[in-house]
Amino acid sequence: MSETTNLVTKDFKEAAINLLFQLADDDFLFSYRGSEWLGLAPHIEEDIAYSSITQDTMGHASMYYHLLEDLGLGTADQLSHLRPLEERKNCILVERSNGEGYYMDVPTYDWAFAVVRNYLYTTAKKVKIDSLKNSSYQPLADAAIKVNTEIYYHLLHWKTWFVQLLNSTQEAKQRMQAAIKTVTNDLGDLFSLGNDADKIVSFGLIEKESVLIGRWKEQLEPVFRSVQLKVPEIPNAPSLNGRNGEHTKQAQEALDTLSEVIRFDTAAAW
Repeated sequence: MSETTNLVTKDFKEAAINLLFQLADDDFLFSYRGSEWLGLAPHIEEDIAYSSITQDTMGHASMYYHLLEDLGLGTADQLSHLRPLEERKNCILVERSNGEGYYMDVPTYDWAFAVVRNYLYTTAKKVKIDSLKNSSYQPLADAAIKVNTEIYYHLLHWKTWFVQLLNSTQEAKQRMQAAIKTVTNDLGDLFSLGNDADKIVSFGLIEKESVLIGRWKEQLEPVFRSVQLKVPEIPNAPSLNGRNGEHTKQAQEALDTLSEVIRFDTAAAW
């Protein structure tokens, strides 16, 4: 079945839209949480590096939102900023706050949590991108190829931090191990494709969840083994599945901040 034929098929289009929203919403909120570290990273070099990674990631989200715009869903700005929480399809992991407090107040963020979340999420993202390069929806496959050129360096960055901290002081090891436990609790929907999983997979948009999880574990295993830890198991029954519109209060707070300016005048040309 050709791409053109697929797009005029209602079920295919709906499945493609669902997956695109998952990818876009993931990177949108993940990038926002990264932006909250601006000026707060451990040192100036990391501040610059993390800011660059965050900017790349927001670019990836924008790319997916523009694909949705091309499918007639609305403008990229509207889709990213103005959709209500219940329509969001991001996983729970990306919406969690970086720690106590607020960026403009007196935040006490957890760098260990940031490193673990970024490493595990970015590894998962790389696995998905590798699968998406063979997607049956060619615009998505083309986008994956572009993302892949940047994510290699993102993954190398976070793997380096992950390994170095777990080979550092006893306090650093304890903080990292605690962060791994915290992040693991939110991994339940990381690879979920939501209620439309069967359609998304059957149309060849991306490979099935179990295949992606297997590859994720394969990539993590030698790294975890090097620091004498086991790869975390993804919870079988997550209490919340963001792919189906189930989210935390933290997600709403993040969206309120992200959309504050555009909601001031939704008719303005942003």
